[in-house]
Amino acid sequence: MGIHLPQFGRAAGPDAIARAARLAEELGFDDVWVSDHVVQPADQGYPSPYLYEPFLTLGWAAAATERIGLGTSVLVAAQYPPLVLANTTASLDSLSGGRLTLAVGVGWSEAEYDALGQDFHTRGRRTDEILEALEVCWTTDPSTYEGEHVRFRDLRVLPKPAHPIEVWIGGGSEAAYRRAARFGSGFQLIGLKPDTVVEPIARLRADHPDPASFTVSLRTGWDPQGMDVDEIRREREGFEAAGVQHVVAAPWRSDLDSWLRSMELLADAVGLV
Repeated sequence: MGIHLPQFGRAAGPDAIARAARLAEELGFDDVWVSDHVVQPADQGYPSPYLYEPFLTLGWAAAATERIGLGTSVLVAAQYPPLVLANTTASLDSLSGGRLTLAVGVGWSEAEYDALGQDFHTRGRRTDEILEALEVCWTTDPSTYEGEHVRFRDLRVLPKPAHPIEVWIGGGSEAAYRRAARFGSGFQLIGLKPDTVVEPIARLRADHPDPASFTVSLRTGWDPQGMDVDEIRREREGFEAAGVQHVVAAPWRSDLDSWLRSMELLADAVGLV
């Protein structure tokens, strides 16, 4: 089970991120997670505009811990220069001793793409090429890739990752399922309930029947200070029965002490401690 770091909103800050990461490791969470929005137009109401950069946040968390996993939920890959993304992910994985999982999506905000000078309508095709290019950069030296949107030849992208970085696909569209079939070692579902997660999991298992080689993860809003603990336990049982193997919980708290308390209560509720 994973927990989202206090990377956004009023609870966020360097001390908050480090303390939450250390507590997550102490409590027995498998991994800590961050969100990704490079910019936010002023008239866009979601998410919080106060959001620390995801890779710097994970690097900060990695430096404060020893072994807990690090993940993005989800990275909008098409908003990044592919070679920068290849070097950043490889560097973070190397510096952390092989702890990174990269959950990738295409994003939903056309205004954000416009602000970054990126084409919103080709984001799916560009994401596919970026995922291919990342694998090339992570595993070959020198690296060459020739695509429609991404091209480079005989480049050295070093250091290499410390371990094979798992790529999970995030989303809910048919295109996301196809992307997972091509590139993914896992899938990150978002905001579903036990009764609504069954069909997406069945769709994923049609392409990936082996749970040992393909992880179905779910991001949820479990927060014992904002919902009934028995409801969390019932949902956990329902998710497990449906085939969810991993859950990322994101507390709703707006101050650090409350965020840390929610982490402690959740760890107790799901049997980590």
